Amino acid sequence: MIVLPERGKNILMTLFLIVSAVVVLTPLLFMFTAAFMPAAEITSIPYRWIPEKIQWSNFYRALAGNDGNFVFLRNTLNSLIVSSIITGTTLILSCITGYALAKFHFRGRNTVFLFIMMTMMIPFETIMVPLYMVVLNLNLQNTYGGLIIPFMMNAFGVFMMRQYLLTFPDDVIAAARIDGCSEPGIFSRIVFVNSGPALATLAILTFRQQWDNLMWPLMVAQDQRLKTIPTYIVSFAEEKFADEGAMMAVALLASLPMVIMFLSLSKYFLGGSAMYSAGKE
Repeated sequence: MIVLPERGKNILMTLFLIVSAVVVLTPLLFMFTAAFMPAAEITSIPYRWIPEKIQWSNFYRALAGNDGNFVFLRNTLNSLIVSSIITGTTLILSCITGYALAKFHFRGRNTVFLFIMMTMMIPFETIMVPLYMVVLNLNLQNTYGGLIIPFMMNAFGVFMMRQYLLTFPDDVIAAARIDGCSEPGIFSRIVFVNSGPALATLAILTFRQQWDNLMWPLMVAQDQRLKTIPTYIVSFAEEKFADEGAMMAVALLASLPMVIMFLSLSKYFLGGSAMYSAGKE
């Protein structure tokens, strides 16, 4: 068995990380450069990574859409509203549930947690039609409620917050109770505000999941002005002729909110690895 010196291990790890970064970033770089190119340059072989002339008209066609009604901005606003509300409710409800499962001892606690985890094993496709029937019976089709209510909380968020809060010091909570702080006060003033890394990580993951959600808005939102960014991209790609430059511009514009959100919360997101270090109960 060959044992590499420490310097050799560091070099190999550095090379592996560089190759991994190139593999991950190459599609993003292609999307960025292609958004400024005419279709002829995008499909040329070999691919020219630097456009000869910037094609600003790609972004105009991306914003105007197939019908020239500029519904892109409205669909972007819909995605922001739906994703932001779902993210906010998921953070609050998941943190409350995770706190109860981590710090309160009651009969059946582990059973409740087990059933919550079991729901993660159920594919969304199996409950999609029954959920859609519920939305229809409640007259929530073509409403923000129909897009938001079914996703206001998820089992993964409960699992993440429970694992993180298992490591939260019990002495701090006990001291707050001795000082006369109420349970809602302990949660809102101590637990919630000191769960930044886990909440930021959950916020990014939840927002990204809803921002990319395609199937549910296709079923619920029939009105064009209630559609979201993924449905706009699908309809834009169904043009009679393919406009690769405009399609790349749409993809670039649709990615910007996620990039901005990640950069804004990156320091908390990178610190969220502490949630996986929870010890045994």
